[in-house]
Amino acid sequence: MDAQLRGKRALITGASSGIGRSIALALAREGVDIAIADLRRDPETLHAVQAEGVRAASIVADVHVESEAVDMVRRAIERLGAIDLFVNNAAAAWHQPITSITSQSWFDTLNTNLSACMWAGREVCTHMIERRGGSILIVGSTAQYNQAYGEAAYHVSKAGLRALKNTLALEMASFGIRVNQLVPGHYPTKLTEGLPANKAERVRREIPLRRFGYPTECGPAAVLLLSDALSSYTTGAELVIDGGLSLRPLPLSSDEEIIQMNRGGIG
Repeated sequence: MDAQLRGKRALITGASSGIGRSIALALAREGVDIAIADLRRDPETLHAVQAEGVRAASIVADVHVESEAVDMVRRAIERLGAIDLFVNNAAAAWHQPITSITSQSWFDTLNTNLSACMWAGREVCTHMIERRGGSILIVGSTAQYNQAYGEAAYHVSKAGLRALKNTLALEMASFGIRVNQLVPGHYPTKLTEGLPANKAERVRREIPLRRFGYPTECGPAAVLLLSDALSSYTTGAELVIDGGLSLRPLPLSSDEEIIQMNRGGIG
């Protein structure tokens, strides 16, 4: 089925690797011009997108800084001429138990994962309102459903994204702008590579499909939600692609591990 996205222009944050890169390539195959935003330039991703026969622009931005998130949107519009599609994918995490959590890690996590979406989303929505249409995709995480030890800031940021998605969908509907959320489970990305092997194996065993996801599996799901042809009556929705992980509890830590983890912050 034709997604009818050819000629559209997309801004994607965190697009140089993992899920963001897979979404960029999937959209490029549909004929979408791409602005690749990330902390650093990635010639490999840029060339891979261009190889699909579309225009691609590389934008360096640290989205956890408001001025850079705002400027990123401005530069994407400059480079592509407009933004029809916006994918908020950039994410970071500093996992600490509540007895050890620092203000810096708390705000760095919330600003990268949540505030950046609000800042960029505000600018994108203003632009799309003028054009009376557009589609926004927020990449969340099953962390918004499942509690996990040491993930206070990360969980709050992802739960906040879900709430922000709902508000944006509600407020933008009158302008013909759809806002939806893609909710991945556990994927082998830079964000998850620090998980100890024993805990990663526990997670894998808890996934009903008994495997981790492949970032390439997120691309078609993103195309579906971003396409007006395929999802014209869909807004405020969440598409979970997690192998069933969100259906299960996550017994990642024993009582002894929890006690030891929190004793670390007590002098």
